[in-house]
Amino acid sequence: MSATAAAKAAAVPYSEKERLFSAVKADLRFEDYLYGCYECGICVAVCPSARFYDFSPRRIAQAVAREDVELVWEQMNGEIWECSQCFSCLKCPRKNNPGGIVTIMREVAVRNGLHSAQQALEGYSRIIYKIMSTGTQVSPDMIRPEAFPDWGPTARETAENLEVWRRAMPPETMHTTSTSWEVDDRTLTELYLIWHLTGVLDMIKTLDESLHMILVDVMEEKLEEAGYPLS
Repeated sequence: MSATAAAKAAAVPYSEKERLFSAVKADLRFEDYLYGCYECGICVAVCPSARFYDFSPRRIAQAVAREDVELVWEQMNGEIWECSQCFSCLKCPRKNNPGGIVTIMREVAVRNGLHSAQQALEGYSRIIYKIMSTGTQVSPDMIRPEAFPDWGPTARETAENLEVWRRAMPPETMHTTSTSWEVDDRTLTELYLIWHLTGVLDMIKTLDESLHMILVDVMEEKLEEAGYPLS
């Protein structure tokens, strides 16, 4: 956490930090994810993120178990975004699920528009728009190493050889990959409904209002045609 971010975090009232922690504990999955820590270290030993970052699934479990509001707040503003969500930590002999706890903490961070969530998901806004507007996956043109630092040297190699990738998987334009496959309108409509009804759009709005407005414009016409108005 930078000095500026640390100063802003210090200015957040304890009551707000406590409210966010209460939101984590209120999740229906919480009781199934935390039973107590033996401090055996197995979760850290099998965690791939622990090998590359200053990350420990055990710290997550212990902070939540101790109800250390300040530490949980710090983790929600940094550490939780280093988890690879591989769930290797399920090897815990106590049946804890630190990865599941991280999932809940991330969701709370997103729903409450924390700056850490905005930073972590910034590079994915174009991918979200891509999927929601065309139904297709990432095209080579969207791989930008500055947006995906966790992807390692592969992202940089891809970005440096875009012409090769375009010839290997030629998109009709720089923005579509419809030559890879066609996505049925009904599939897109179902995707829009899922995002709308499960609250995904509301989560996006807390992080990026501009992206939310674009997605609503894209989805509104399709859903109305299918008899599912957004409003």
